Amino acid sequence: MLMRTETDTGLARVQRFLDGAAARLRKPSTPQVPLRFGVDLGTATVVIAAVDAQGEPVYWDFISAQVVRDGVVVDFHGAVQAVRQLKASSEAALGMEIEAAATAHPPAVPVSDCRACAFVLQQAGIDCRSLVDEVTAANAILQVKDGAVVDVGGGSTGVGVFRGGELATLSDFAGGGHHLDLILAGALKLPVEAAEVHKREHGAEVMQLLRPGIERVAESVRRQCAGRDPGTVYLAGGALQIPGADAVIARYLGWKVQGYAHAELITPFGIALS
Repeated sequence: MLMRTETDTGLARVQRFLDGAAARLRKPSTPQVPLRFGVDLGTATVVIAAVDAQGEPVYWDFISAQVVRDGVVVDFHGAVQAVRQLKASSEAALGMEIEAAATAHPPAVPVSDCRACAFVLQQAGIDCRSLVDEVTAANAILQVKDGAVVDVGGGSTGVGVFRGGELATLSDFAGGGHHLDLILAGALKLPVEAAEVHKREHGAEVMQLLRPGIERVAESVRRQCAGRDPGTVYLAGGALQIPGADAVIARYLGWKVQGYAHAELITPFGIALS
């Protein structure tokens, strides 16, 4: 009889959660209250996510917005407006008021810039109940005890190495999905915004063009792991939602790499759980 390992059951649990979450885009489930909310201020999108009292995905929505760069809020007014819009649409969909939410920041962002994320929520009429780093938020979903949790965002790649369930190291290097967009924009003579859409919709077709950029992300992961195999590398974030990207990283590193469908939802829902 085939024995299932802890990794196998963990993968099934995470993928089940993400598949369920993906189905909740602007289509709320019937939740067990109270709900917990998270707001992810990303480089390309601002996302709001909700989980119920059992930690199950209830609802999410997003707005495309370029209000954050490399984890720093560069358009405070635009960020506030985006969160206000998401708050209003989510309240209408859920039939309840959103009073508080958690938010997150890349690991290497200075404390002053981290607070800006909390101030965005406050100005949008939401109390910031928790401010966490994105890697820790992602691990609220993944629950990695031994391995590296990698959050590949638009502007940077954050890596947290866990040993025995404890966070041993946490870092963040520049370079992420936006750099892949720049590569594609140059190769295909497209505006950067169009390259982002093309990457998401035709990723498999342009993999060879993107491979050097993906390998650059892999090298960033290697450096942040001090060149030592952490056990398994777990990929979160939307920047590498390209068919075969996890295999490229695994071949480059020579380490075991675990990717997920709908990995872009790991951090937003992890923020809600935080």
